[in-house]
Amino acid sequence: MSILSVTGVNKRFGGLKALDDVNLNVEEGTVHAIIGPNGAGKSTLLNCFVGRLTPDTGTVLFNEKSLIGLAPHEINQAGVSRVFQTPEIFSDLSLLENVMIPAFAKSNGAFSLNAWQSVEGQTSINEEALEGLKDVGLDSKATMLASQLSRGDKRRLELAMCLVQKPKLLLLDEPTAGMARADTNNTIDLLKKISGRGLTMVVIEHDMHVVFSLAQKISVLAQGHVIVEDRPENIKGNPKVQEAYLGGAHL
Repeated sequence: MSILSVTGVNKRFGGLKALDDVNLNVEEGTVHAIIGPNGAGKSTLLNCFVGRLTPDTGTVLFNEKSLIGLAPHEINQAGVSRVFQTPEIFSDLSLLENVMIPAFAKSNGAFSLNAWQSVEGQTSINEEALEGLKDVGLDSKATMLASQLSRGDKRRLELAMCLVQKPKLLLLDEPTAGMARADTNNTIDLLKKISGRGLTMVVIEHDMHVVFSLAQKISVLAQGHVIVEDRPENIKGNPKVQEAYLGGAHL
């Protein structure tokens, strides 16, 4: 069953056609990767999923309901969470405080720093946030300021902030960008653990080690168009993919 269904999506910026009749189906409970060269339209497509951009034409259905025209916070409330390429965290707050805010906002519909005034002193929210940190292996650093974390741990914190909202679909934009190999491997292990619970993920990623470690299906974008959608073992040797993505070199 498709949890996310994209049909005939087009998006222009002036004379540039960023997305060209994109069709994509993400099966519930799977990890679906979107790959392609720089400028292929990957982030533009993701922005159409979360309400930051509106397609010129086409449909984007989440659990058979249209996401087009909804505000980002409405899409988040519907069950779609996004992890950005650069971790979006509250650097001047502790890790626990960072996770308490989205935990509170999930039930109150207002994700903002102002929510902190309402969060303080709520024992149940505190316990839920601490459990979220434990889930990503950061509970021992709960009182540390987020600004003091390594790149890999900032990604873990952002994951905790997303997961505490109990999403049905998690979108990850370059989740290992800028990481050393050890942090990348730790992130792969964490995402495998999360996906093992049945959470559906869409991953945009340049690192093929990450892609082939996680994905059950891969869509390849080139010049704004999906040229192939297939299982990883079939993507590796596909000559169209090799030509479009790596100029004919093997993945």
